[in-house]
Amino acid sequence: MTTHLTHTMRSDARDNRERILDAARTVFVTDGLDVPMREIARRAEVGPATLYRHFPTKELLVAEAFTDQMRACRAIVDDGLADPDPWHGFCRTIEQLCELQARDHGFTAAFMSAFPHAIDFAAIRTSSLTGAAELIRKAKGTGRLRPEIVVDDLILMIMANNGIQARTPAARVAASRRFAALMIQAFQVSPVAAPLPPVPRLMPLSPK
Repeated sequence: MTTHLTHTMRSDARDNRERILDAARTVFVTDGLDVPMREIARRAEVGPATLYRHFPTKELLVAEAFTDQMRACRAIVDDGLADPDPWHGFCRTIEQLCELQARDHGFTAAFMSAFPHAIDFAAIRTSSLTGAAELIRKAKGTGRLRPEIVVDDLILMIMANNGIQARTPAARVAASRRFAALMIQAFQVSPVAAPLPPVPRLMPLSPK
């Protein structure tokens, strides 16, 4: 009986922690990092005491939300590297990274600015660049990736994707998907005229 209760309590604690992180990621993306902790607790449907038990400071909560984002990014690259078809893996990585960044909506940049010493950013960058270089190497082995493509081209793509402005989060994601499709065609040795995702409405029409 005691073992069952302990297991249940641990399960409840894990659920609460995940709810807090889910709520925090959402609110940080939509409302910025200045959202009060009590508001995050309300969104997660837990009491403030429960929130502070898991995350005693806001910096710890933001850092964990950011770490989850980095895990998602790394998982995308790892899945691409594990794909038995390196070209397909390369393309899927491009698509998923662009969409992840579009949904991020500046959270990563805001975190790095607000908490520059919270995480070893140099180690994250080194790991990311190493994975990207291996992804490019394997894709070139298929003969479908242009031989002059280098890691800096992927960085340039990410920077451009980060600059997409749209009226709604859905439109931003849609624009990112179209941009990723255009980039994949640009990376190919012999681009295939595949259908592109639809064009989203990015900015309001100018008054006539």
